[in-house]
Amino acid sequence: KRSFDAPAKLVWRAYMEPDLLRRWCTGTPGWSMPVCEMDMRVGGQYRWRWRSDENGQEFGFTGEVLEVVPQARIVHTQIFDSGDLGFFMGSEPSIVTVTFQEADGITHVATTIRYASKADRDAAFSTGMTDGMEMSYKRLDAVLAE
Repeated sequence: KRSFDAPAKLVWRAYMEPDLLRRWCTGTPGWSMPVCEMDMRVGGQYRWRWRSDENGQEFGFTGEVLEVVPQARIVHTQIFDSGDLGFFMGSEPSIVTVTFQEADGITHVATTIRYASKADRDAAFSTGMTDGMEMSYKRLDAVLAE
């Protein structure tokens, strides 16, 4: 869960528009998001790839959009592509649900990831993904302040 000092309309756009997502969703410093292809309607597909600025290693995610409730909820599958990082987080898709609730100009975002197995979940958490997510959220704070 994370809160942002911005209306839901703006936070929603930051999640739904490739040019905005690419600006903030880069994880730890030294990574960029060169591929951000998104068709964010039910049945649409997305493809995201991150690249290390230092050594060019890449990884990414692909998936399908399952549900869209504007400014309130998005649900999509997520399949990990380890690229050349050399670690495995399962081959079955996870289900990601993101909800947006605004109160007094503050938008509360909750992200739930349902992994196909406990082993997939443990593998994902072992990568330090939660630290990378928080670093991205701090960049989102700055993008929203603009």
